[in-house]
Amino acid sequence: MIAAIALLASCTRIDAGYEGILVNQYGTEKGVSNVQIKTGRVWYNPFTQDVVEFPLFVKTIDYSAFTVNAKDGSVFTIDPTLSYAVVQGKAPFIYVKYRKDLDEITTTTMFNYVKNAFRIQMNKYTTEQLISNRQQFEDSVEANLGKTLESDGFRLESLTSGLQYPKSIVEAVDAKNRAVQESMQAQNQLVRDSINARREVIVAEGERQANLLRQSSLTNLLIQQQFIEKWDGRTPLYGNSPVVFKNVQ
Repeated sequence: MIAAIALLASCTRIDAGYEGILVNQYGTEKGVSNVQIKTGRVWYNPFTQDVVEFPLFVKTIDYSAFTVNAKDGSVFTIDPTLSYAVVQGKAPFIYVKYRKDLDEITTTTMFNYVKNAFRIQMNKYTTEQLISNRQQFEDSVEANLGKTLESDGFRLESLTSGLQYPKSIVEAVDAKNRAVQESMQAQNQLVRDSINARREVIVAEGERQANLLRQSSLTNLLIQQQFIEKWDGRTPLYGNSPVVFKNVQ
C-alpha cells in the first residue's frame, strides 16, 4: 500500500501550453536537472524532486499606477498594462535565476523592470518634448523593456503606458484649446458680420439705384398722364380744381 501511494504521488501531468522542469531538492545535483519536461505525464521522486510548471501562453497584468519625473521635474503618472510570455525552453533558466514561481516574478521583479524602463526614458524628455513626442517616448520604453525581458527568458507582447499628464499641464492645454476655439468663433462672427454688412450695402445700393431710376422716369407728362388715367371725371370735393390741360413748357 505504501509503495502504491508513493507511486501515485510520484506522477504528475504537464498540460499543453505549459513547460515543466524537474527540480532536485537535495544532493550534489541540487537545482534544475538536465531533464527538460515538455508536456504529458511525468514521473519523479517526490522525496527529493519537485516539478515546477511555467505557462507558455501570453499573460496580461495591469500594474498599479506610479509616478515618474520628466527631465525638467514635472511629475507624470504611469498606469501600465503588460502582456508577455515565457520563451519556450527558457523555463529552467528563469527558475535557476529567480527561484520563484512566475506570479511572484511578475508582481515583483518584472514590475521593477517596468518602472525602471519608464524612469530611464522619462529622464531624457522635458515636459514639452514629451507632449510633442509621446509616441516616440512610448516606443523607446517598449523597445528597452523588451530587450531586458528577452535577456531573462521572456517575450514582450505589448505594453501600454496609461500616461497621465500633470494637472497643471492638463489645465494649460484646456485653456489654450478654449482660447483657440474662442478666437475661431470670434473670427467666424467677424466674417458673418462682414457678409451681412456687405449684403445690406448691396441692398441699399439697389434701392438707391431703383429710386434714381424711378425719379428719372417721373416726367411732367407722365405725371399728367397718370393723373388723367386715375381721374374719375368729377370735380374734387376739396382743394383747388384740377387743371386738365396745362402748359408744360
